Amino acid sequence: MSRRKKLLSRIGAGALGGVLAVGMLPAGAQAQEAEFHALLFTKTEGYRHTSIPAGIEMFENLAAENNFTFDHTEDSSVFNDADLAEYDVIIMFQTSGMVWENDAQREAMKSYVENGGGIAAIHNATDMGIENDFPYWDDLVNAGAHMPSHSPGVLDGTAKVTDHHHPSTEGLPARWERAEEWYNFDKSMRGDVHVLVSADESTYNPGPDAMGADHPISWCRDVGLARVWATAMGHDTAAYSEELFIQHILGGLRTAARTVEADCSATVDDAFEKVALDTNTQAPTAMDIAPDGRVFYTEILGRVMVYDPATESTSTAMELPVYSGGEDGLVGLVLDPNFAENGWIYLYYSPPGDQEINRVSRFTVEGNTISPDTEVQILDIPASRRSEPGHTGGYLTFGPNGDLYIGVGDDTNPFESGGYSPIDEREGRDLFDAQKTSANTNDLRGKILRITPQADGGYTIPEGNMFAPGTEKTRPEIYAMGFRNPFRFTVDVDGTIYMADYGPDSSTADPDRGPDGKVEWNIVKEPGFYGWPYCIGNNIPYNDYDFATGTSGEKFDCANPVNDSPNNTGLTELPAAQEADVWYGYGASEEFPILETGGAAPMGGPVYRYDPDLDSEIKFPEYYDGKPFFYEWARNKIYTITLDEQGEVLNLDPWLTSQQTLAPMDMRFGPDGALYLLEWGGGYGRDNPDSGLYRIEYNQGNRRPIVKVSADPTSGQTPLEVSFSSEGSHDPEETELSYSWDFGDGGTSTEANPTHTYAENGQYNVQLTVTDATGKAGVGNVTVTVGNTAPSVSVKAPADGGFFEFGDQVAFDVDVTDPEDGQIDCGEVVVQPALGHDAHAHPMDPINACEGVIETIVDDGHAGANIFYSVDASYTDHGGDGAPALTGRDTVVLQPKHKQAEYFTSSQGIRVVNQEGAENGKRIGDISDGDWIAFTPVNFTGIDEVSLRVSAPDGRGGSVELRAGAVDGPLVAEVEVPSTGGWDNYVELPPVAVTDPGGTTELFVVFRGGTSPFDLDSLTFIGDGVAQVDKDAPTVTVSGVEDGTSYGDSGDLTLGFEATDSGVGVDSVEATLDGETVENGAEIPLYTLELGSHELVVKATDKAGNTAEQKVTFTVTTSVEDLRALVERFADEDRISAKTAKDLKLRLSVAEGLKRFSASAASAVMQTFADSVEKRVSDEEVKTVLVRDAQAVIEQWRA
Repeated sequence: MSRRKKLLSRIGAGALGGVLAVGMLPAGAQAQEAEFHALLFTKTEGYRHTSIPAGIEMFENLAAENNFTFDHTEDSSVFNDADLAEYDVIIMFQTSGMVWENDAQREAMKSYVENGGGIAAIHNATDMGIENDFPYWDDLVNAGAHMPSHSPGVLDGTAKVTDHHHPSTEGLPARWERAEEWYNFDKSMRGDVHVLVSADESTYNPGPDAMGADHPISWCRDVGLARVWATAMGHDTAAYSEELFIQHILGGLRTAARTVEADCSATVDDAFEKVALDTNTQAPTAMDIAPDGRVFYTEILGRVMVYDPATESTSTAMELPVYSGGEDGLVGLVLDPNFAENGWIYLYYSPPGDQEINRVSRFTVEGNTISPDTEVQILDIPASRRSEPGHTGGYLTFGPNGDLYIGVGDDTNPFESGGYSPIDEREGRDLFDAQKTSANTNDLRGKILRITPQADGGYTIPEGNMFAPGTEKTRPEIYAMGFRNPFRFTVDVDGTIYMADYGPDSSTADPDRGPDGKVEWNIVKEPGFYGWPYCIGNNIPYNDYDFATGTSGEKFDCANPVNDSPNNTGLTELPAAQEADVWYGYGASEEFPILETGGAAPMGGPVYRYDPDLDSEIKFPEYYDGKPFFYEWARNKIYTITLDEQGEVLNLDPWLTSQQTLAPMDMRFGPDGALYLLEWGGGYGRDNPDSGLYRIEYNQGNRRPIVKVSADPTSGQTPLEVSFSSEGSHDPEETELSYSWDFGDGGTSTEANPTHTYAENGQYNVQLTVTDATGKAGVGNVTVTVGNTAPSVSVKAPADGGFFEFGDQVAFDVDVTDPEDGQIDCGEVVVQPALGHDAHAHPMDPINACEGVIETIVDDGHAGANIFYSVDASYTDHGGDGAPALTGRDTVVLQPKHKQAEYFTSSQGIRVVNQEGAENGKRIGDISDGDWIAFTPVNFTGIDEVSLRVSAPDGRGGSVELRAGAVDGPLVAEVEVPSTGGWDNYVELPPVAVTDPGGTTELFVVFRGGTSPFDLDSLTFIGDGVAQVDKDAPTVTVSGVEDGTSYGDSGDLTLGFEATDSGVGVDSVEATLDGETVENGAEIPLYTLELGSHELVVKATDKAGNTAEQKVTFTVTTSVEDLRALVERFADEDRISAKTAKDLKLRLSVAEGLKRFSASAASAVMQTFADSVEKRVSDEEVKTVLVRDAQAVIEQWRA
């Protein structure tokens, strides 16, 4: 008896009228077994779709044409274990309401799924409205999402198809235009289901419950042994005669019936496993994976590390000396395409010394070590070490044909351009002009370079770069240009570059300067100019700006950019700027809202290429074939990008959102098809906590245990007793765990938290293997150093969380102790100040000292940005007997005195509201009583008062409590908030005194009042804070001229002046002579001054704003002796002839002789001297001076 006849006999005569057996096979196919047998269930207890008859007819046609059978019924009695066992799949078509009559039927439905039966849910079946009575259904089909509403009617719109390998979507267009009643759900089920198709809400009106940018509309998922396929489309009758939609449903039925290969886990988070390979990394920067699975990665301070999967441990391959100021250091790494044969590894690093370059060199790996002696230099790139930081770039990757691609930053200081385009053309400001680099066709910076390294060193230029070799005023290495910092990119198999580029930091647009800070993701298919520093994003132009006068010019022409900077050494006329494919800023993006808001640190990730012949249990599925990855360093997020048929951006989808990613630094696919991830971690120093190396595996089965391992202490002298801990280790499937420790010296343990004593000096890699009940194991490592104790470093000042103002001088005091080194050489202590911005920091020039002063920058470009300072102090000791050197460090964070409220570190209840009148275009709103925001770290040292900028409408108001450590912690200050006359009418409230709670704390800003009592824009903390306070004026010293002295005008004065300051230091020294500026060391011929009194004024200002002034008054006179000396001087200078000079000196001698007898006679002779000068001297200055002096002498004699 057939399955159908068995079913009908069990249903019985009473129910027979409710079941229609359809889908009988054609005569020619009778002998062929049906592909699957389905139950089509169309019962409705709520809304009944008029499209049901059309759908039934469609299923009949599909069954006849595609070799499957089905039974149609609206009788729920079929939901019993015996009857459901006959079906491969249940098609829930337009079902609504509670269609099961009792618990037994519902339990039969659940049992069917538990036993591996398939479910296909179409349109109304994803919105049956039974989430309260039978939540199992929405949990099963929608992963817990519910449908609150749909679009207002059937509307034309676009569905975006993101999986072109799935049976239900292969063959569909990337942009599927169709009319639909578009369902909304109360959450995106992405991560819990595999999303096949998304609705593009920008193409229709989604109604009041719009989901936004992430709107799944068709999906599938595996639930235990069962497979669920669902589409929320299919409202209209016309849909069931629509060829593409029918194709979509047929593929879905086959998926749910498991008669075709279909991956329903490709975007399900639980199908991926993030395996920690090395969590002891220190400021990791770049990585690559060898064919044998070894992972090589770099650390910014110069170490090349290698993770060996054979031992599941990491070792140091090489320590390369580097310059590490600004963003420089060891920043790039790539393995040669033929690494398995030649062992070549390429590094991008900053050589130590005074030479201002970055270098790309090749080294050779032998075993797991690299000898610095194997270095072969490939390319040196200019890199300024003045006015740090400039953008370094430094990424390396190989493309087709063995070509090496090199990303180079613009090497331009970003901090004195207002947060807009750095195009400062003033003399001496070339380091602040990106036209010198990015827009310069004759410079390697701000570019992606493409070269072909040669075996014996050096390189050749591949065909097809932007400029052919020999082109005047160009560099042939350039492939693409006009970038600010092409920090991460990948080159696909066809040579297409998928790259990200950073942008400037202004939080708001300025019509006279340009757009707010935008960043980009670009598809580079051929050489071109990508706009910086003239245009950004989708070719949004900046204004030409004169930094000397502070005036704005016209907008740059993105179609015809011209580089006329005096710092440009390349071509003047540039190619048209290329638009970015993705662009966004700190706020919400209208074009790409899926990116949300936050810091802006884009990273161009790898493209996956699926290999069906690769034998790997952890390789990514075919769904990802050809999809570029994109990751956001500042927002700790990863996305996949789906491209359409033309290779353009179709959709950005969040990826693996349930697993924490902390500052993703580098991503590459390995030869095993798994994704390798390097994370920079949290913090702002050079040894951030939570950094690490990971492998993300596609694993649909049992996951390995998560291993956490720690040791205390991790260094010291023998005998060293160490307590080890596995606390935090766990199994995702919650099975019982077993532990196996290898202490590295031959000792082992199976305890969870053992103690072990080391008797011999050395450095030991301690490995913990944690195994679950199924035998699957995870591994963790920790390093213990015996024979040397790590130095203890403490930043005693400034206080962690202390307040400062940009431009302040902040004193630092670092305490370092080391048992083995004893007396510490402060010249070996490194203090690294950095400008913090969102989740990252821009390092400034390092300082080698235990005590000193940090000069914070005057930063006008980040006025509304989330900025602060960090101070990282470190000391590396000298090692011990058989033990390597160790580094200790400490980092503190300084808060700006003026803090935008929206840059809190945690919050409850509030919402960030966009409003143009707010200082940064945002404020804290939707406040209710007891809501709060918090900031950490905060230290009130030197703070006396606090002021708030608020807004509140008439009749509203409340108060704000500042509390330390908790919402109910000690009260620091309380501010009453009155009505300000409107939500958008902002008032800076009078300052109120603060009570310092002492030490560093978390500051809770607690709101009191009713519902929406007021909004908060910003906070200002008043007082000296941690700034070095200097109330003493500088001391001014003048040399070369004495106060009250007379000088004959035949002489010269050499003016000297200097200022010293015992406090924060001298900021400026200015001098004027009779109101005119004069330079230090100026030589002044006195004859150039008027006869009479003169005043030299020297004014000095220190960095605290204190001023001092020194005045010197002197007199310039003349005499016959001065006249004689002047005549000789001018004759020596060939300004008068020798004959004239002889005659003039004779007249002076006669006049001088007569003076003893008759002043009148002497004056007459002196007048002849003046007359002779008038007639015989042609040099106007000489004539004027000699006549003036002669007349002065005559007046003296006559007096």
